[in-house]
Amino acid sequence: MQARSRHPLRPAVFLDKDGPLLENVPYNVDPKDMRFAPGAAEALALLGRTRLRLIVVSNQRGVALGHFPRAALLRVETHLRRMFAECGATLDAAYWCPHDPEGSVAPYACRCDCHKPEPGLLLRASSEYRIDLEHSWMVGDILDDVEAGNRAGCRAILADCGNENQWHSAPERQPYAIVANLHQAAQIIVERHAVETRHARHACYAQAVRP
Repeated sequence: MQARSRHPLRPAVFLDKDGPLLENVPYNVDPKDMRFAPGAAEALALLGRTRLRLIVVSNQRGVALGHFPRAALLRVETHLRRMFAECGATLDAAYWCPHDPEGSVAPYACRCDCHKPEPGLLLRASSEYRIDLEHSWMVGDILDDVEAGNRAGCRAILADCGNENQWHSAPERQPYAIVANLHQAAQIIVERHAVETRHARHACYAQAVRP
């Protein structure tokens, strides 16, 4: 019980890399070509003023397909941390799925539980960073991201950048909101987070003064 009180659960914003956060350049692992998508820098500046953890969760099937080695993703994460810091935000972690059953590179040419729409990346982050999934968010540019977030127990926002081309509907693929870019998503998240934080404080106060 003491360990839990010292390290309480915290909500997070899970971000897909290509589309809402960075310009969507296929199989891009070169820091020189990593540029923020429209609205992303403003979103990070806004989110950086909250206590929400910021975690990138991204399918990187290029590893399984042989387009780049898995080690290249370490360079990507390092550069993302710099980009976040320039906006006044902190990248807490990045989780990558390097798998694809149609790939040719062992051991990544396989099925897995982390390739979105599977929720494995989010669940792993939740376990390792003590994430409060119920009050967390997933922001992506396709409905596979939405489904992964919903299946993990988050609220999911679709940043409709024009990258979704399979609009088949199912309950787990229904977004909390559809927005044009990450900045609009961040505005929704920050507003809702402020309301939930106030409610939590009032509940704690009421419990403390209860006779």
